Amino acid sequence: MIESHPTNSLIPPLEEDDLAVLMHDIQENGLLQPIVLDSSGRILDGRGRLTACERLDIEPAFVTYDGAGIDIYSLSVNLKRRSFSKGMCAMITVKARASLGYACPESGQTARPDSGQEARPESGHTVRDIEEQLGVARAVIGRANVVWQYAPDLVDSVISGAVGLDRAYEVARQKQAQTESAEAQLAKLRMTDPALAARVADGELTLQGAWAEHKARQEEEIRQRRVATHLLCETLPSLAQIRGTRTFTLYDPDLSPPGRAVTRETIEHASSALAEAASVWAERDLP
Repeated sequence: MIESHPTNSLIPPLEEDDLAVLMHDIQENGLLQPIVLDSSGRILDGRGRLTACERLDIEPAFVTYDGAGIDIYSLSVNLKRRSFSKGMCAMITVKARASLGYACPESGQTARPDSGQEARPESGHTVRDIEEQLGVARAVIGRANVVWQYAPDLVDSVISGAVGLDRAYEVARQKQAQTESAEAQLAKLRMTDPALAARVADGELTLQGAWAEHKARQEEEIRQRRVATHLLCETLPSLAQIRGTRTFTLYDPDLSPPGRAVTRETIEHASSALAEAASVWAERDLP
């Protein structure tokens, strides 16, 4: 069993019908193109031809590729030969670019975050060369790149032809909008309530839960303001009205409501509260 080069593995295998056609051609005309291997003996081109030879019990011919740009060579010869749609070619190219560590100029990314690979320098042959060689429009590559970033679960479906690139792109755009909206909401939360934003970043809260908690805090603060305002509006104007009257001299502790008697301590606290109120009113520049 000959191993395929990782780049060659990105190419979907031949369908059974196509493989049958290839087997018939090899049986009638022989193997016209040898299987191309790299220096380690892995397949760069000819996986389908090798399978056909094995099924026909025909000894295949091999050659070793000794040129530069093995990745680019393998992708280029396979994509040119196969009858892939432009969308499939674009998706394979984007997957190759990310999987192999080539820079992704449209997105600013170098490789998929979970690939564990560093970006290869854009020198000599690049995946951009494949884009030009295949004649795939930059706009199509751009749509495939959006699918790669925001709907990675659809990448292989596009490559296999099960899902069209346009449909996958629509799904990816929706997810992109949701992601960007969530990022904007988190940025707003960082400005509004950094502590809650930190809990979201730590995974302790969902973004929706954080905003719900923030809203609850706001509502509680408004409730407390309303209660405090009503209390002060009921208390201070009445106290101001009795200044200079006989009210204080007519006070009778025996007639005070239970638990509501006015004592010297009560008066001291009231005086302190009025002084505090005067200070706050001055700081807030209230009338």
